[in-house]
Amino acid sequence: MGLVLISSRKSSSILRSSFIVYASAALLGATLLAVWGTGAHRTVKAGTEADEAAAARHAYSEKIATSYNFRYGKDKPFLPSNATTDTGEFISPKSFYTADYCGHCHQEAHQQWRESAHSNANRVPYYLRNVGLLNTEKGIEFSRHCEGCHDPIALVAGALTEGAPKKRPYDQDGVTCTVCHSIKSVDTRGTGSYVMGVPAVLVDEDGNPITRPVTDAEILTHLDRHSKAVMKPFYKTSEYCSACHKAALPRALNDYKWQRAISLYDEWQNSSFAKQSPLPFYVKDSVSTCQTCHMQREVLKLTDYGAKNGQLASHRWLGANTLIPKIYGFDEQATRIVQFLQNNVFNVDIFALEHGEQPDGVAAQTGSGEPQSLIAPLGLTSFKIAPKELVTANVIIQNKGIAHSHVPEQRDMYESWVAFTVKDSTGKIIDDSGFLKTNGELDERAHSFTNRLINVKGGLNNLHQVWNNRVVAYNNTIQSGRSQLIRYSFHMPASGDVTVTATVKYRRFNQHFIDFGMNKQHYVQPVVDMVSQTRTIHIGDNAPAPLSAAEAKVENKEWMRWNNYGIALLDAQQYAASVAAFQHVQKLRPDYADSFTNQAIVDILWEKYDDARPSLAKALSLSPGNARALYYRALVERNEGDLDAAILDLQAVIKLFPQSRDAHRELGFSYYQQHKYELARSEYEYVQSIDPDDLAAHYNLAILYRRLKLKDKAAEQAAIFADQKDDPTASTYALEYLRGHNEIANESVVWHVHELDAPTKKVDAVAPTSADMAGGGTQ
Repeated sequence: MGLVLISSRKSSSILRSSFIVYASAALLGATLLAVWGTGAHRTVKAGTEADEAAAARHAYSEKIATSYNFRYGKDKPFLPSNATTDTGEFISPKSFYTADYCGHCHQEAHQQWRESAHSNANRVPYYLRNVGLLNTEKGIEFSRHCEGCHDPIALVAGALTEGAPKKRPYDQDGVTCTVCHSIKSVDTRGTGSYVMGVPAVLVDEDGNPITRPVTDAEILTHLDRHSKAVMKPFYKTSEYCSACHKAALPRALNDYKWQRAISLYDEWQNSSFAKQSPLPFYVKDSVSTCQTCHMQREVLKLTDYGAKNGQLASHRWLGANTLIPKIYGFDEQATRIVQFLQNNVFNVDIFALEHGEQPDGVAAQTGSGEPQSLIAPLGLTSFKIAPKELVTANVIIQNKGIAHSHVPEQRDMYESWVAFTVKDSTGKIIDDSGFLKTNGELDERAHSFTNRLINVKGGLNNLHQVWNNRVVAYNNTIQSGRSQLIRYSFHMPASGDVTVTATVKYRRFNQHFIDFGMNKQHYVQPVVDMVSQTRTIHIGDNAPAPLSAAEAKVENKEWMRWNNYGIALLDAQQYAASVAAFQHVQKLRPDYADSFTNQAIVDILWEKYDDARPSLAKALSLSPGNARALYYRALVERNEGDLDAAILDLQAVIKLFPQSRDAHRELGFSYYQQHKYELARSEYEYVQSIDPDDLAAHYNLAILYRRLKLKDKAAEQAAIFADQKDDPTASTYALEYLRGHNEIANESVVWHVHELDAPTKKVDAVAPTSADMAGGGTQ
C-alpha cells in the first residue's frame, strides 16, 4: 500500500506526463524545501547505507532470536504461516512506514484503506477473541498461522512468542500500506505464502531499494523511483491475492494432518472469470481478476498522487464484511458494501411447482404421456392448483456474479441463507423458512450456504476453532457459475391466493459466534437482502404471469432458466431429470453447443459413456474445436481405451487453455497409462505449478518418480500425499454428529424437501465426501 499506481517508466517520461502533479504540488514542495533545506537535494543513492541497514537488521534479528520460540526449528521461524522474509531474518517493526506517513500524499487511498477489512484485520474484537482462544489453548506461537495474514508486521518482527509485548502500536494498522507494497514474491500455496522484504519507498538510480527514512520532498523529486520501489507487476494479479486468500490447516497447527481451509484463488482460477479453464457452464467476455471486482477505479474526493485521470484503484476492497463499518461507524463503507452485495451477484428464480412431493427429479421428464407433475417454468406456463393441495416450490439460486464460492472463506461462521415465505391473500405469513428467532439465532432448518466443522470429540467447532477440526459434516456452498435447487413444500389454503417469496440474505456471522466475538448477548448485526423474487399462485386456473418490467430486467431468459435447473439437478445427483432439463434447452436453443455438452457431462457422471458420444459429436458439429466438448470427449475416448485420441483432444484443449489444471492432470494420466513416464511427470509438475497442493499430482508423482528411479522425490511426494489425503476414519465424527442433530441433518442430503407445515421427520445422515469438503460439485 505505498499506493502509487504510476507505471515504471524513464524519469524524463514521468516528468512530462506528471506536469500537472508537480504543478499542484509546487506549494507543498516549496514548503518542504524550506523546512528540510538541502536535504531535499540529497543524492538518492543506496550506497553503503544498504550495508549499514543489513548489519542493523542482522543485529535486531539476533537479539530477537535469543528469546524467540523456534518451535519448528531455527530454519522455520514463521510456521505455521507459510510466510518468510527475503533473507530469512526478522525485520524490525520500525522499518515499516506508518499508514499516516503514506497518507501525506495519498489521502484518498488512506481514507479508503482505513475503512477496509485490511486496515482493521488485527484490531476488531471478534478476531482478537477468536485468536485468543488459540493462544490460550495451544500457545501464542501457533497464532503465527493467523497473524501471517492478519498482522504480518508482528510475524516478521518476531513478536509472536512468549514474553513479547501483547499490545503493539502497529497492530492498529493491520495489513498496512508497507505490508502489501514490500512483498517481493508470492506462490499459490496460501496461508501467507509471501516473501517480505524491508520496506522501501524509493530506489536509487541503479534500482536498489533505499531502506532509510526518506522525505516527502525526495519522493516528489523522484516519482518514477518511488513507483519502482512500491509497485510490482504481480501486485495486479490474482496470484498476489492468493497468498492470503487461500489457506490450509497444516499439521504444524493442528497436530493432526493437513486440511484445506479456504480456496478462493483455486475457485477463481477454475471459474469463467479467469478464462483459464474450459469447464465452466457459462463463458465470460473478458478476464476478471480479484482486482477487477475488488479494486474498481473510483473518482477522487481527496488528493492522491497515485491517481490516474482523476481516478484511483479503490483501496476499500469492497467485499462482504458488513460488521467492521458498524463497529467503527464507517457509514460510507457500509453503504458501499450493501451496494456491492446487491449488484447482480445472484439470480433467484422460483422456477417450478411440483404437484405433491416428487421422490426424485423425474418430474422434469414430461414426455412419457403421464400427467405433468412439474409446472415449469413459472410465469410462462398455464396450470391449475386445487384447494388444500400439497405443492412443492422449486427455487433456483444461481451464483452468477462471484468468481468464487458463496459463502467464501470462513463459511462455518459467516452466514447467508434463503428466507422463504408463504403469505395468504391478506398478507399473513402462513408458512416460512429462514426466519431469525428473538435471540437472533437462525431457524435451524433454513437452507444456509454454510458448513459444519466437527472436532475430535464429535462436537461442533462453533467458535471457529479450526485447529481442532476433524471433518466437515456437509458443505452447502454454491461455486461460481453454478446453481443450487432448494425445494419447499406446503399446503395451499382452501381459498384465495398465496404469494411466495424467496430471498437470499446475508450477515457477517452467525449469532452464536458474534455473541462470543463481541462479548455481548444478542449482538445485532446488519442483515442484507441480496436478491429476492415473489410469485403469486391462485387456487384454480393460473395463466402465464410475466414479471414486472423491473423484475424482467434481472430475469434470465427461458433457455437459461432451464439450463440452471439442469445444473442444479446435476449437482443434486438427479441425473435423469438433469438430462431432461438440458433437452429443454436444446429445444429452445438448438444452436447452443454447451447444452449438448452438458447432457454428455450428466451421462459421463452417470457412467453412460456410450450415451455421451452423440451429444459430444453434436456439440462439436455446432462449435468445431470447442475445448469443453473436446475435454469430455477425451474422457470418453480414454474410457473406451483409445488413449491416442484422448491425448490428441487434451493437447488441443491445452493449446487453447494452457493453464487448465484439469486438462494437464488428465493428459498426465493418459501418458501414464501409455507408460510415457517422463511426459506424464511433466504434466503433473505443471499442475503443481498452478496448485502446489493438487492431491492427484502428489499421488501420481510419487509413483512416477519411483518408476523413474528418483527415490527421494518419490518419498517426498508420497509423504505429502499421505498428509493431505482424506482421513478415512474422520467421516465417523460427521455421521455421529448429524445423527444427533436431526434439525440440520436434512442439509447433508443432496435431494431433500423443506416441509414447511409437516412435523419433523427423522433423517438418515450420509457420510461426507471429498467433494463435500471442498465445497464443489463436478465441473
